[in-house]
Order: sequence, then C-alpha cells, then structure tokens
Amino acid sequence: MASSAPKTLMDFFQPASKRLKASPSSSSSSFSTVSVAGGSRDLGSEASSPPRLTVASSADDASGLTPEQVARAEFNKFVAKSKRNLAVCSEKVTKAKAEGRCYVPLSELLVEESWLKALPGELHKPYAKTLSDFLERETTTDGKSPPIYPPQHLIFNALNTTPFDRVKAVIIGQDPYHGPGQAMGLSFSVPEGEKLPSSLLNIFKELQKDVGCSIPRHGNLQKWAVQGVLLLNAVLTGISPMA
Repeated sequence: MASSAPKTLMDFFQPASKRLKASPSSSSSSFSTVSVAGGSRDLGSEASSPPRLTVASSADDASGLTPEQVARAEFNKFVAKSKRNLAVCSEKVTKAKAEGRCYVPLSELLVEESWLKALPGELHKPYAKTLSDFLERETTTDGKSPPIYPPQHLIFNALNTTPFDRVKAVIIGQDPYHGPGQAMGLSFSVPEGEKLPSSLLNIFKELQKDVGCSIPRHGNLQKWAVQGVLLLNAVLTGISPMA
C-alpha cells in the first residue's frame, strides 16, 4: 500500500471558514459565534467590537493563499526574473551586432544584481580582461573559427538564472556541450527538443533510484536553476574541436 503524502501544518489546522459555518443572516465580515472549550460564546451583532483572540479565517489572511500557492507565486516571480536577465543579455548582443560589433565584453553579460554585489569588480580584474580579450579575438576571426558554445548571451546563464542568495545546491559540470543547439549555459542542461545527453540521463536514473521520481522527457533544467540549484560548468565556453 502506497504511503500517503506528508501533511503540512495547513492540513492539520484548516482555516476557520472551513470549520465554522456562519448563518445566512450573519455579515461576511464577522462571525456570530466562536467555539470555546466545547461550547459557544455570543459575540453580539456589533462588527465593530470583535474579540481580541479569534481563530484565523481566510478573510483574515492578508494574502488568502495556501502555502502551495505562495510557493508557486514565488517560483513564477523568479522565472520572470531569469527571463528578464536573459532578455537583457540578448538585447546587448543584438545591439552590438547592429552596430557592427560581433562581441560583447564579459563584464556586460553578468546582469544578475545579487551576483554583481557578491563579486564586485571581479570581471574588471586583469585575468577577466584577458579572458574577455581572448574570446573577442576568437569570435571575430572572419567567421572562420569554430563556433563558440554557448552563445554569448548564455555564457553567464547559470548566474543570471540562480540568484546568489537563493543557491541551495551546486552541480558542477566540466564544460559546455559542443553540439549545435545543445549548450544553454547550465551544466548538463539542454533545451527541450534536444536528445538527452548520456551524462544527464545518468543523473536522472540515479534520481529515479534514490527518490523514485520518473525520468523527464526533456533535459531542460531551468526550473532546477530557478529553485536554487546552481548549474555551473568549470569552463564556461568551448568549441567543438577542443571539447
């Protein structure tokens, strides 16, 4: 027999609106009676003098949301934030190409505020400038050099998707996938529609053995990243011949 899902506090303490039934003549903004030690106490008809201690109702809840709804709202908020960061990076690359430039400096591609605060000035240090100059040379070699993966706007996708103060776990990969359309700046992750890489499939199989979850049909791990799993490669860029 399958075990039931674990209960939360909300399962044990239901909102008062589900336990107390107001009479049809009572106002929706107040209760006519409140259960006290097995009996009831008359509160009168004046809504202006409610008792100091009452059982919380859904009307008293500032948000009126269940814990699951609150979690979903927070998740959606950070999904929107990651999409906004991605759009900012994409716009920078598009603008550079429109101006006849093929490259955006690394210092302009990290846009997530929490990481900029955690790493103040890091991308302006000499070693970062050397890396940026190298990538610029490789990107602007008359189009003859192998393509660099992931695309420029996704180089810092791991940091731009997972805010510094939301990191709960870190999964470190080696380097980006080097097939066309595979690398998305998140270690082990591939866009929906791409074949599952063997490394990611092995991760899914281990998860299935450990917690019994089913193996997903796609390898896009963006939702993991949004929820606090930092999917970071040890090397952030690569080209096919040297992968």
